[in-house]
Amino acid sequence: MNETPVRQQNTAAYYGQAVASFAVALVATAVGILRLEADTWVRAFLGIAVLYLVTSAFTLAKVVRDRQEAGQLVSRVDQARLEKLLAEHDPFEKL
Repeated sequence: MNETPVRQQNTAAYYGQAVASFAVALVATAVGILRLEADTWVRAFLGIAVLYLVTSAFTLAKVVRDRQEAGQLVSRVDQARLEKLLAEHDPFEKL
């Protein structure tokens, strides 16, 4: 009944693949913007838009992770309270 929550850990290969994928996408986008046949201000605007999109994605990922971790913490506290109540309960005690 006393189950310890399992903490999920990403493998090194998964982490490496995620970093490599991000780097390839960022470099490919930068090369595409630089080779675009447009005025400098258009390329600069697209570069700033990509940077804004990337920072927004990081912020969103952090917010989602923080919300999930907060939910797990509340769940663990509720589980500890329930276990304490069950441990203190004596079904044979007369009222």
